[in-house]
Amino acid sequence: MTAVRNIVILTGAGISAESGLATFRGPDGLWEGHRVEDVCTPEAFARDPALVQAFYDARRAALAGVVPNPAHVALARLDREWPGKLLIVTQNVDDLHERAGATRLLHMHGELCSALCLACDARSRWAGDLGDGPACPACGVAGALRPDIVWFGEMPYGMERIEAALAQADLFVSIGTSGAVYPAAGFVQVAAACGARTLELNLERSAGSDLFDETCIGPAGVLVPGWVDEVLAA
Repeated sequence: MTAVRNIVILTGAGISAESGLATFRGPDGLWEGHRVEDVCTPEAFARDPALVQAFYDARRAALAGVVPNPAHVALARLDREWPGKLLIVTQNVDDLHERAGATRLLHMHGELCSALCLACDARSRWAGDLGDGPACPACGVAGALRPDIVWFGEMPYGMERIEAALAQADLFVSIGTSGAVYPAAGFVQVAAACGARTLELNLERSAGSDLFDETCIGPAGVLVPGWVDEVLAA
């Protein structure tokens, strides 16, 4: 580990599932009882904005009932103590990394605790409901706020920053991801092509496990704290 200076970490639904949050898509193609196509696309929002707003209002409210788990806490510790470059890229839209204390963090798929204004494109911190058509804090237009979530067909946030970090990484670590959702599923190949060592920490083998130098199987709440201890000790 002595040769490692720059680290990029990708986290997915598996790390938040251990805090009690539902993973994005179940085996039956549903998310919390809804078809993904009905709540996770721009077309769905155009067709039935009330349904989509209610769905994300409920997801936002559910955050109050969960807390960061040992994996989130361990990554926040790594963030505080790692002397080199570090970027935690999360596919998750919850705020558990922040609540654990992580700061070198990028939400590539957006955030539940943020609202996007369709009138002025401003992104504003948001804790309440959006379904009642509140005014945008930035421009004052009412009824123009939508969940600040990257839906299918939309461009993930921060791709230039992510690609730059991957190009400089000595180590790329994927935690709790399915390995099936692009572009995140391709990060391991980008990092490896740039010379990084690659490690997967997952509850089970993912669709991309064969692309990693090493895969460790087990709960994130056990694997991640142990790995962080090892990295910081080295």
